[in-house]
Amino acid sequence: ADMFANEEGGPEPDWVITEREQFSDFRDLNKDGKMDKDEIQHWILPQDYDHALAEARHLVYESDVDKDQKLTKEEILDNWNMFVGSQATNYGEDLTRNHDEL
Repeated sequence: ADMFANEEGGPEPDWVITEREQFSDFRDLNKDGKMDKDEIQHWILPQDYDHALAEARHLVYESDVDKDQKLTKEEILDNWNMFVGSQATNYGEDLTRNHDEL
């Protein structure tokens, strides 16, 4: 109710509809209408999901202004707050080390 209070007769927002579909299609694996411990574990720590790769792709997507799939020093510095807050850079610690690729 903090995020969406369904008023009688009122339409549901698109995000609520999307979340219902996500739940029924991907979260509720045994289709019992609720999530059990195994379903929650699969949701939080999916076996087929590479967190490091996803974070790296996110950093490149958000920072690569010219969309050449390469980050320049300027693109990184322009988005420094994203990099220092990322697990991919060990919360910025790795940015202080010398790297040939940078």
